[in-house]
Amino acid sequence: MVYKRVTKSSAEAVLDGDIKGWRRFLPFLGPAFIAAVAYIDPGNFATNITAGSQYGYLLLWVIAFSNLMAVLIQSLSAKLGIATGKNLPEVAREHFSKKTSIFLWIQAELVIIATDLAEFIGAALGLYLLFNIPMLPAALITAVGSFAILELQRRGFRAFEAGISGMVLIVVLAFAFQTFLAQPAWDDVAIGMFTPHFEGVDSLLLATGILGATVMPHAIYLHSSLTQSRIIGRNEAEKKRIFRFEFIDIIIAMIIAGAINMSMLIIAAAVFHTQGVVVEDLDVAYNGLKDILGPMAAISFGLGLLIAGLASSSVGTLAGDVVMQGFIQRKIPLYLRRAITMVPPLAIIASGVNATYALVLSQVVLSFGIAFALVPLVMFTSKRDIMGSLVNHRITTVLGWFVVVVVVTLNIYLLWETIFG
Repeated sequence: MVYKRVTKSSAEAVLDGDIKGWRRFLPFLGPAFIAAVAYIDPGNFATNITAGSQYGYLLLWVIAFSNLMAVLIQSLSAKLGIATGKNLPEVAREHFSKKTSIFLWIQAELVIIATDLAEFIGAALGLYLLFNIPMLPAALITAVGSFAILELQRRGFRAFEAGISGMVLIVVLAFAFQTFLAQPAWDDVAIGMFTPHFEGVDSLLLATGILGATVMPHAIYLHSSLTQSRIIGRNEAEKKRIFRFEFIDIIIAMIIAGAINMSMLIIAAAVFHTQGVVVEDLDVAYNGLKDILGPMAAISFGLGLLIAGLASSSVGTLAGDVVMQGFIQRKIPLYLRRAITMVPPLAIIASGVNATYALVLSQVVLSFGIAFALVPLVMFTSKRDIMGSLVNHRITTVLGWFVVVVVVTLNIYLLWETIFG
């Protein structure tokens, strides 16, 4: 735990005024980058690419709006951990009945399994596309890779944060390279980003998918855990300063996650929409990039998919540990949890189900759990007896409930259209 001691001593030096300038931000960077991985998981790939290939740059503003919501939600989660020294499941257990806590734990575990399905399949699909490895062997290789990433935890949270941040950087570079090759129409990009607009019911449904997939319940649970004891404020004034530093971490991480999601849509618009081709499968997108932009573009796409899947899968495993410990005060070894959660995706891959279809189904299951994370989060952070001086301002609470209504309504609509549409 040398990394933890060094980070805490550096943070205390910042809070005491001994470190100034840009270096004072460094001890507080990291938690948001781990949470942000959830926003670039493979489940977002298919939605963004379909939106770009079908409607060009039209729905870029939806991603921008989604990112603003993500900043608010993740800041509330981080603030809860800083103010209380507890994560969201722990606070929920203290304020809800035992039966409610057990229910919340069960639904959170199911959501995390569904999320892990998307991430696991995405990483395996990346291996399949890059190396032509059949999906089942690719899934087994993915399993080994996810165990290797979790091993970083044994070296301390700073090592894990550095590892995940490095993987995010690879994804950034991969999509920056593809964007450069795609040569998008930047005037149209600007219009799409700042001009809210739809073209019929199908574009509204796709926008709903983008918005609905933005809020990841496991990222909410996990972020509060990452900040609860990482750097502990010695008084209310220090807690406020810690939150201000962590908010900068959130802004940076969410800008990066938003840029990655936007680049997916921009690439699809520039490469496929201009050709009149609608792409709904990731393997079709890979082969299309190869045919139109060349093999290096396709390789960078496959690499981004692989790395995003591996990173987000490991983060999902950590979130599962948090919800079990928080809601029911039980804990199992992290590697055993990883092994258990690998069973559903391996079974689905072995059954031969279309990978992109499985990703869509996982997002449907994910939709069920959003309200159960968002509602308690806004409710708890609005209470002074829980949050102290970090209680939400009235406008923050209003915005929080607005986001709850928007996201939950859109996910209900998405579920209805998926099941009955």
